[in-house]
Amino acid sequence: MAKEVLKKIKLQCSGGQATPAPPVGPALGQHGVNIGQFVKQFNDKTKELQGILTPVEISVYKDKSFTFIIKSPPASILLKQLAGVVKGSSMPNKQMVGQVTKQHIREIANKKLADLNADNLDAAIKIIEGTARTMGIKIV
Repeated sequence: MAKEVLKKIKLQCSGGQATPAPPVGPALGQHGVNIGQFVKQFNDKTKELQGILTPVEISVYKDKSFTFIIKSPPASILLKQLAGVVKGSSMPNKQMVGQVTKQHIREIANKKLADLNADNLDAAIKIIEGTARTMGIKIV
């Protein structure tokens, strides 16, 4: 018989660098989850994403056990890395802060396809292109 889910918690933690400090500790502690066990498992599974902000969805069960699903990093973070910028533009239609190629957009769309609300790669590419435009990143 399947365990009954008590709560679903969504967090964003740095890959391979999660600590029991906020936001992880308070979010899990109030539901009785073993925070140290989560931090250790999360850091082991996200070693290759060292320092990249990574969304995670944690299912907490009635017996205080948990499972978690690691999502792909947000498109904005991947775009900032490829464009070599620290933050997006404050005036995206007037001031461009960087540029990425169509091939970069395709690579990001491939990585994010499972997490996006898109049926195929072309729809995912349009979503990523929209994110780039709103950040002031030019697509060449």
